[in-house]
Amino acid sequence: MMRTIYLNNDTPSLDEPSVATIGFFDGVHRGHQYLIGHVKAVAKASNLHSMVITFDKHPRQVLHDDYQPRLLCTLEEKLLLLSRTGVDTVVVLHFTPEMAAMSAFDFMEKVLKERLNVKKLIIGYDNRFGHDRTSGFEDYVEYGKKTGIWVIQSQAFVLHGINVSSSVIREMLAEGDVERAADCLGYPYTIVGTVVHGLENGRKMGFPTANVDLRGSGQLIPAPGVYAVRARSTSTMSFHRGMLNIGTRPTFGGTEISIEVNIFNWADDLYGKELAVCFLHRVREERRFDSMEELEQQLKKDKEYIEQLFIKDTEEDE
Repeated sequence: MMRTIYLNNDTPSLDEPSVATIGFFDGVHRGHQYLIGHVKAVAKASNLHSMVITFDKHPRQVLHDDYQPRLLCTLEEKLLLLSRTGVDTVVVLHFTPEMAAMSAFDFMEKVLKERLNVKKLIIGYDNRFGHDRTSGFEDYVEYGKKTGIWVIQSQAFVLHGINVSSSVIREMLAEGDVERAADCLGYPYTIVGTVVHGLENGRKMGFPTANVDLRGSGQLIPAPGVYAVRARSTSTMSFHRGMLNIGTRPTFGGTEISIEVNIFNWADDLYGKELAVCFLHRVREERRFDSMEELEQQLKKDKEYIEQLFIKDTEEDE
């Protein structure tokens, strides 16, 4: 079972020598999984523990007050995804301005060597750390020689000719391409938010929706449109089929982005509960209709189409 350590000034230094990698690991996508697999393989061959070192918040949130993250997952989700990789230990660093000011050499000496007992450090192909991220792989190798840490570079994970990275996945989601994003992630993109009261226009048309509020999570919202999704209350493990709309509700003269999910065959009261929603397919773009009746007819067509998609997905899985 994975051990999680939140490193602070009171945390004792670790005794077990480890093979480690470091990064923000947003989304713990297939590129990250490949890198962690490399760490585990080297650790096993060296008879050492495997370790992933990450941060409690995106470094740019600390360095720039106005930075608005577009995260692929929350810290809680990240730790769950990392637990599924089979790594021995995850260390969560509290990223502070003081840590941001540390040089890469000081970080390797004072944190990796003295606090975490890292013997071998595997660097992702595009990863940089330390003040202003000015050092590169050759510099890390030299610092490693001085601190007693063997530095190894991992290769990129390439899928369909693309170097899989968090930024590439964000671009896919921003375009609404949730299927390609899922290929790169290794699982469907998922948002987690609280269900809040909305205008209840969907209920008037026979399509009651749960309005999902992501404020505070920093998670990326995919491109506006209608999607086939699976949703569950985070208090259960049971997923339900549904359709979701992201947009400004132009038929009703809306201006602010909302996320509304109609969950099929689910009558439970969800207000105030936390909901996880997995994006499977993008069905169409959001558009304005001339009347509520016209929108209602389109929603019926959307639901029929999405139900057929679920039947097709089930047949392909069998």
